[in-house]
Amino acid sequence: MAPTNLAHRQTHNLLLISKLLSLRDTASPLTLLLDSLEQPATPLVREYIRRAKISKVHVTLIAFETLRAPDGVDAFISARKKTLAEVAKEVGAVYQTSTSTTASRRRLILIDSINPLLNSKKTGHHLSLPSFLGSFIAPQNPSAPRVEVSLIVTFHQDTPSPPTQSPYSPSPLSMLTYLATTVIRLHSFSHILAQKAARDRSLAAPVFGLEEEQDGVLLGRLDKPKGKESAEGIVLEMEHRRKSGRGVLEWYFLPPPSQYSPQQVKEIVTLLDDHPLYRPPEQHDTGTGEDEPESTFELRLTERQRRDREGVVLPYFDAQQGNGPGEGGRILYDMGEEDDFDEEEDEI
Repeated sequence: MAPTNLAHRQTHNLLLISKLLSLRDTASPLTLLLDSLEQPATPLVREYIRRAKISKVHVTLIAFETLRAPDGVDAFISARKKTLAEVAKEVGAVYQTSTSTTASRRRLILIDSINPLLNSKKTGHHLSLPSFLGSFIAPQNPSAPRVEVSLIVTFHQDTPSPPTQSPYSPSPLSMLTYLATTVIRLHSFSHILAQKAARDRSLAAPVFGLEEEQDGVLLGRLDKPKGKESAEGIVLEMEHRRKSGRGVLEWYFLPPPSQYSPQQVKEIVTLLDDHPLYRPPEQHDTGTGEDEPESTFELRLTERQRRDREGVVLPYFDAQQGNGPGEGGRILYDMGEEDDFDEEEDEI
């Protein structure tokens, strides 16, 4: 890929992730977070809440697993032992009572885990994901002021899903992946580094946690420091679907909260390829800058050697300077003392 196209892709994808995390222009009405025991989605959810508070966006958390409201959440709704209609009604009521006419018409709705809802015996088989999730995004009252809603749903990949009611119906994960405009898979940075190191040595990439299929192993190894740099942080594998239908695939790195201020406005997410641990910095040549093949011999010529080389006359060079017709191929030969001249052969 040309350097210009590479720089354009990097700039475009950095602007895209900044737009998605900051909830600007409703770039992604439905975002699906796929986490696991190895890397939970909690750091990314906190980053969403932090940016929402900076932008003064109303944050609502629908809790199926969370017991206490995190910092920065405006409305905390416990969905335990409640029907889907009650949850949807309460979500709409908390926004109307907590906002005023001068408030921002932007709203962020978080579902900490949709797995309990899918595994529920009461609503699991009768749940229509498009209708349930669409009730939060689409306005319930057409006459009400328009509100830009961004819905973020977390799905635990390690949690087994119940079998579908019909063998021809898609699984809940397939349905969520189809409905979402942005799918983000979370990975542990230390695991990504270990897998890359194995691939660089042409070895099989290691697996961690449940994928190891060993008795008693639930989690892989923890983050380890790498010299001055640290292996802490999470890797985001993003798949974004634009309105035109074109998909954008990119890998990002989100540093831990200890490396930036809660009120920092400057973008902190970087491309994974730009991280120094993932791709070591290139060593720039401080010499002449000429592209020459690497060798143990000295290939450079001194100024005197260059003049001597230019002054060398190639063999039969004079024969190439013929002016008349047929003179270009004439051979000039000067006899020496050691040459034996045969008159008879010359006459022939």
